[in-house]
Amino acid sequence: MPHPTSTTTFQNVARIGLGAFMVVAGLGHLTYARREFQAQVPDFVPFDKDTVVLQSGVVEIGLGLALLLWKRRRVEMGLGLGAFYAAVFPGNIHQYTHHISAFGLDTDAKRLGRLFFQPVLIGTALWSTGALAALQRKR
Repeated sequence: MPHPTSTTTFQNVARIGLGAFMVVAGLGHLTYARREFQAQVPDFVPFDKDTVVLQSGVVEIGLGLALLLWKRRRVEMGLGLGAFYAAVFPGNIHQYTHHISAFGLDTDAKRLGRLFFQPVLIGTALWSTGALAALQRKR
């Protein structure tokens, strides 16, 4: 995928929104929401929860900035962000199955609803960057 895929204005707005969201979320990992993010790290992850939160925060900031600034690689960034969202999905499942309240998700119904939002984030990452179209063309 060496050449950037053209995207619509609506896709660009969504990509910029997603990039800004990722930067803010990443900053939250490093500062004000650190404890809440630690509660989402599944127990089977063999690393210190705080280290996982800090490292994932740095990755989120990097992906967010790349979505905002790296136009030539937006397809790859969309694929990377989609993969990142898939990789952190077990944390959402952990929050639901262990009844952990964080980020205003203080009922099982709210936590369950969030599980259905993750595929929307993955789809938005792929669609807004043109990665979905690039994957379809590749077939």
